Amino acid sequence: MKRVFVTGTAGFIGFHLAKLLLEEGVEVHGFDGMTDYYDVQLKKDRNAQLDAYPAFSRSEGLLEDENVLVPAILDFKPDMIVHLAGQAGVRHSIEKPRDYINSNVMGTFNVMDAAQKSGVQHLLMASSSSVYGANTQMPFKETDQTETQLSMYAATKKANESMAHSYANLWNVPTTMFRFFTVYGAWGRPDLAYFKFTDAILNDRPIDIYNHGDMARDFTYVEDLVRGIRLLMDAIPSEDARVEGDSLSPVAPFRVVNIGNSNPVKLLDFIEAIETSIGKEAVRNYMPMQPGDVQATWADATLLQRLTGYKPETDLKDGVDVFVKWYRDYYNR
Repeated sequence: MKRVFVTGTAGFIGFHLAKLLLEEGVEVHGFDGMTDYYDVQLKKDRNAQLDAYPAFSRSEGLLEDENVLVPAILDFKPDMIVHLAGQAGVRHSIEKPRDYINSNVMGTFNVMDAAQKSGVQHLLMASSSSVYGANTQMPFKETDQTETQLSMYAATKKANESMAHSYANLWNVPTTMFRFFTVYGAWGRPDLAYFKFTDAILNDRPIDIYNHGDMARDFTYVEDLVRGIRLLMDAIPSEDARVEGDSLSPVAPFRVVNIGNSNPVKLLDFIEAIETSIGKEAVRNYMPMQPGDVQATWADATLLQRLTGYKPETDLKDGVDVFVKWYRDYYNR
């Protein structure tokens, strides 16, 4: 693996993965739409850090614009593609569902089609723990049924998994889908809860706490997440690479892998960790459950460990401290 095409490099997770690969000496080409879903300056500042690496190049465009995306991939001739870009946000998908169809469905199809045409060794694409939907049996396993998505965002991610399986079957494109579980860390997205909490507390605004705080999430530190992705890049799906409890398809070089901390944390405990790191208590505004949201997530990350020997393990307090320090430095707070 010498050349990797990464979509979403101006985004939260894509930025961290590109940085990790560049530090390993991998040549990376980034692709991002630079949309205004959140602060574009934050995306520009992430890009500025990556631009400092001679082995980094990038192009700009929307995933759904095949006339920009597909030539960018074919011209770069990548060994692997990691597709992280897309329209994020469960709540936003209720207001603007068409954005999710365009970016997450049509855009992901364009990535898959270019991967097939370019003959990559491995295509890796982001899914989400939200595909588990209304499932209540936890921890969530990759082999669980996932037929009860609760938002358009989740539905598009489930669609991506089905599309990818069919392409892996039809064209023999080795494909890994990873399901993320509530990622947090430095350079995060301003629409994420922990970012909003920190911003509100430091700026003397109340925080909204949904379902009256009766929620739990399998918070995953971003550097743990991208380390998991990096190791999965070498775990190319094939019948010869099957492990115990695998989600590997019986008919295609395709598997799904959870990347989570395997340790659900109560939302109120997470808020308390932020308060402790800042040194200031939040003014709490308790709210009912939001439409499309789920009460809890919890990853069974056994398959990740069997495939890579790796288990995310950053302590919540340490991860929160890193984020709060970054936030204070970046926003001069």
